[in-house]
Amino acid sequence: MRILVTGANGQLGSDVVDCLLQNGHEVIRAHKEDCDITDAAAVYGYFDSVAPEAVIHCAAYTAVDRAESDREACFAVNVTGSENVAKAAEKHRAKCVYISSDYVFDGEGEIPFETDGKKGPKNYYGLTKLEGENATLENCTRAFIVRISWVFGMNGGNFVKTIARISAENDEINVVDDQVGSPTYTKDVSRVLAEMVTTEKYGVYHVTNEGFCSWREFAGEIIKITGENCRVNPVTSAEYPRPALRPLNSRLSKRSLDENGFDRLPSWQNALARFLEEYRQ
Repeated sequence: MRILVTGANGQLGSDVVDCLLQNGHEVIRAHKEDCDITDAAAVYGYFDSVAPEAVIHCAAYTAVDRAESDREACFAVNVTGSENVAKAAEKHRAKCVYISSDYVFDGEGEIPFETDGKKGPKNYYGLTKLEGENATLENCTRAFIVRISWVFGMNGGNFVKTIARISAENDEINVVDDQVGSPTYTKDVSRVLAEMVTTEKYGVYHVTNEGFCSWREFAGEIIKITGENCRVNPVTSAEYPRPALRPLNSRLSKRSLDENGFDRLPSWQNALARFLEEYRQ
């Protein structure tokens, strides 16, 4: 299959490209220099030139805190850009996989959110991801919405790399303990995306590694594996204010994966161990 990947240099996009190539697909890597997704004419022209059968739309504005003050740029990429990609995909009768986020939910309660659960983003980034979902579903009849959370991968910065670094430099660190979700490895997500895009099982999915933890518990597991002598002190979100509010509950139900015959991802502990083994080499 001829598959276009936007954001191909990003943390998720780079692993998606690798996985698709390993599965024998023809991959078109789209970078901002090749195709500015915020420019409709540029997107349509690019799609006309490469004629993809499917697009996995990984390009996104992901600076959650900066988005609160940089709203125009965030909207342009996450909403306008996603609408342009979806419309171009529809014109070419191509499938469109839109990568979304746990941040589309209100983060209340302790029960995992179903795919059709109550929305209510706590921050502007989450709002644009939700509007990007809607734009994709409204403009492409062959659409997959894939929500992921707490992502870590080899390419780019992430929580795992940060904790590994600062725990080696400090005797103790403070980490938020009242936000709960699922750490998710980009390589594991990529395998599901590579399978999903070959099907016609369109709809909304949650693709995260199995199990739930707080950020403090996540940090503790990182330090346990790396063997650093660093204590992790729990703090509340209120004690660690950020420009953008974070949801306290980012648990996501995998029912849609089960109902459509897709395998669940390994546990987040298993994923973390595999990542750190490669990262520390």
